[in-house]
This record gives sequence, structure tokens and C-alpha cells, in this order.
Amino acid sequence: MNQNKYKTILLFSFLVLFYSCADSQTNQTESKTKKTSISLPLDDSHFVPLLDTKDEELQAGLQQIINKNPKWAELVKNKKMAFGVVDLYDVDHIKYAAINGDFMMYAASLPKIAVLLAAMDAIEKKEIEDTKALRADLRIMISKSNNAATTRVIDLLGFEKIASVMQDTAYRFYDKDNGGGLWVGKRYAASGKRVPEPLKGISHAATVDQVCRFYYDLAFGRLVNRERSTQMLKYMEKPEIHHKFVNTLEKIAPKAKLYRKSGSWTTFHADSILVWEDGKRRYILVALIDDKNGEQIIRQLVNPIEKVLKIAKHTTTQ
Repeated sequence: MNQNKYKTILLFSFLVLFYSCADSQTNQTESKTKKTSISLPLDDSHFVPLLDTKDEELQAGLQQIINKNPKWAELVKNKKMAFGVVDLYDVDHIKYAAINGDFMMYAASLPKIAVLLAAMDAIEKKEIEDTKALRADLRIMISKSNNAATTRVIDLLGFEKIASVMQDTAYRFYDKDNGGGLWVGKRYAASGKRVPEPLKGISHAATVDQVCRFYYDLAFGRLVNRERSTQMLKYMEKPEIHHKFVNTLEKIAPKAKLYRKSGSWTTFHADSILVWEDGKRRYILVALIDDKNGEQIIRQLVNPIEKVLKIAKHTTTQ
């Protein structure tokens, strides 16, 4: 073979191999970037309705958590404990599972997230004015669960407005044909009328399914619009009450961003959180418990759920 021709073939082969390797490396880098560096709100092109992402393996993992603890198993059996998790680690393969997910319970201050959404909806529609005073109330309503601030916002909106947003076909966070959901029918004050939800007569209600959907839609920027969702995320970030989920997460994931709303009253304990730590933790966790030890149980749920989500694997492979 002519020597020049041989060199040409050899050079061509080298270039093909070089660019193939380069493309492969680029694809691997893009894939890794997709999993390790994602910001909120998420790209809406990845959105799939949450209840369509139910995952059998994740469901089995939650059931194992219950089976290993007789006390928790008893609470679940008696419909006094409900919890759910949304695995957002891979946005192309989101997974959801819940225990007693559609069972509505009294949720104390957790449904203040419904007041927040109704306020954002009203601001967007220019039904109320977006003032500094309102913003201050919305912040402490969520971060400190301030009852006086919440009551001021409820009085500004009215129960009918809050209910209409929760039942809006764009959200359906309260659906009486499917177990109910998020409801606020009483001021967070001693005085005032009571407008309970129609199924069980609960004044401050929630189901795990609907609260998980709330956080999930918020993460995708679908509550009102991306601008208002971003605003809501800022109100919910950096919780100033350090119990329940937050107590555990501040110890095991001090660098994670936490978006959260909780609630407690007598034996009722509720918590909900979006945990965001790029490349490590990306999940939603919600729990509703009717038990005097509910606060401690909620703390104790985090570690076994992180095992089911294989958080340690994500952390060690980055």
C-alpha cells in the first residue's frame, strides 16, 4: 500500500476514534450535570402528574419501614399515621410512594401553605395588593408559623377564596371525590366562624397525597406561574422552627436547602418538606400523625427513608 495512503487512513481512523471518545465524554458529563446541578423551579418539560409516578419498589421500601416498627405499624393500621415521599433525584424518572396517602387528617398549621397559595393567586389576579406588610406576614406565617399573621391573611382573603383556589381545576388540592385534601376553614385564633370541609368536618385538613402534590407542583413552578412559585419557594426556605424533619436534617444534611411547613396541636403532628442538596438529596417528604409521640416519630422517619432512597449511594458517588 502506498505509504501516504496508509498514513491518511491511519489519521482518519484516529480522528474518528478521537471524536467518538469526545462525544461519549460529553454525553457522560451532560448526564452527570443533569443529576448533580439542577436548580428550582425545575424544567417544566420533565413534568408528569405526581400520581402517575407511583413506584412499586419505593412503595415496598416504605412498607418495610412500617413492618420493622410495631408501633408505627399499629398507627398505620388504625389510620393514625400517613406519610409519603417523592424521589426527585433523577427528574427523568421521578418516583412517588405513600402510606395512607389519601386519608385526610387534622393537620394543624400545615395547611397554611393553602393560605400562601391563595394569597399568591389573589396577588396575581390583582384581587389584593402586594404590600410590604403582606409579604412580612406571609414570611412569618410560613417560617415561624405565626398565627396572628396567618389570621390577618385569612381575613384579607376570606374562606371562600381559599376554598376556591384549593378546588380550582388547575390544582384540585381539595377534591371531595377523592378523599379531600388541603383545607383551611378556621382562623388561627380563638374567635371567628368555622367553615369545615364537607367530608369529615375538619377545619384544618390535609392528605399526604395532596400535600406531596403541592410541593411537587411548586418544585416545577406550576403554582400560579413560575414567578409566583419562585416567590413561594423563598417564603418557604430557611424554616425558623427546628423540630421534626428539620431537627434531623440539620444534623445529617447541614448544607441542604429546606423548604418546609409543619403543624402541631394536642396529639396531631404534621410536617412537610422539600429537601434540596445538589447531587445528594432531592426529595419531598410529608407525614401526618395522630399520636402523643408524633413529633419524635417524624424525626425518626428521615433516616430510614433516606436509606430507601439510597441517599448514601448518591453522596459517595459524586
